Amino acid sequence: MKAIMTVTGIDHTGIIAAVANACAAQNANITNVSQTLMGSYFTMIMQLELDDAPTSLTNLQETMTEVEHSQNLEIRVQSEAIFNVMHTL
Repeated sequence: MKAIMTVTGIDHTGIIAAVANACAAQNANITNVSQTLMGSYFTMIMQLELDDAPTSLTNLQETMTEVEHSQNLEIRVQSEAIFNVMHTL
């Protein structure tokens, strides 16, 4: 299964490392990533592959909730299939 993760917050050192380490801990493979700064705001969207991961989207979001709190971010994880349907007219 593929998932889309969005990450936003005030830019600071360690955001990418914290998110990537949490993904690795859940065996979620990062297959694509785009990040940018908009003023002082950090934004990132990641495509993840969970085929070999023994985790669910729910577990991954729970893990990311810990990162949200420790890094003061907003992180959302959703199925890529749902993301695609939502953005297709």
